[in-house]
Amino acid sequence: MDNTTVLQIVLLTMAAGICIPVGGFVASFERVHSQWLEKELRHFIIALGGGILLGAVMLVLVPEGLENMGDSVWNILFIVAGGLAFFYIERLLGLHKNESPQLMGMILDYVPEAIALGGLMALNPASGPLLALLIGLQNLPEGFNAYRELKQHNRHSNVLSKMTLFVALGPIAGVAGYFFLSEHPGILGAIMLFASGGILYLVFQDIAPQSKLARHWAPPLGAVFGFCLALFSHLLLSHS
Repeated sequence: MDNTTVLQIVLLTMAAGICIPVGGFVASFERVHSQWLEKELRHFIIALGGGILLGAVMLVLVPEGLENMGDSVWNILFIVAGGLAFFYIERLLGLHKNESPQLMGMILDYVPEAIALGGLMALNPASGPLLALLIGLQNLPEGFNAYRELKQHNRHSNVLSKMTLFVALGPIAGVAGYFFLSEHPGILGAIMLFASGGILYLVFQDIAPQSKLARHWAPPLGAVFGFCLALFSHLLLSHS
C-alpha cells in the first residue's frame, strides 16, 4: 500500500467534490436577479448539466465500461438494468413527491468517475490531477442544478450543508477504486455501464424536458456546450 498515493486520491477527489457545494453556493444567490436567473440562466445550466452527463456517458462511462468488460453485446444488459433501476427508483421517489433527477444524475456521474480516478492512480498517477480537475468542472453546473432541486423540496433546511456531505462520496469511491477495483476491471466496467443506463434515463425523462424554454435559444446551446465540455475532457485525457 502506498500511503502517499492514497492521500493524493483523497485530496484530488475531495477537491473535485467541493465543486458540488460551490455550484450550490452560486445558485443560492438567485434573489439578485431572480427573473433573469429563473428564465434564462436556470434553463441554460440545466441543459449544460444534461449535455455534460450525456457526454460523460458517450465518451467516458460506456467506452471505459466496455473496454474493462470486453466488447460483448451482453454488456448492453448492464445499461438496460441501470435504466430500469432508476425508472423504479424515480417511481418510488415520485410517490413521496421527492423527484431529484439532477441530484441522482450528479451522483451517478461523480461516483463512477471517482472510482475510475482511484483505479487510474494505481496505473497512471500522472493523469490523476487532470481527471480530478475535469470531474470538478462537471460538478459545478450539476451542483448548481442539484441545489435548486433540493431547495424546492427542502425549503426550511440548510441545503448547502446537505450538499457538502456529498463531497465525502468522492474519497470513499476513489480509495475503493484504488484498493479493490483496479484489480477487478470487470466489476468497475459493470458499475460504469449500470450508471450509464441510469444517467440516460434521467437525461431524457427529466433533465431535457426541464431545460426547454419557449422562444429562447440559450437552453439548447447549453446542452451543446455541456457535451463539448465532456468531449474536451475526453480529448485531454486521451492525450495526457
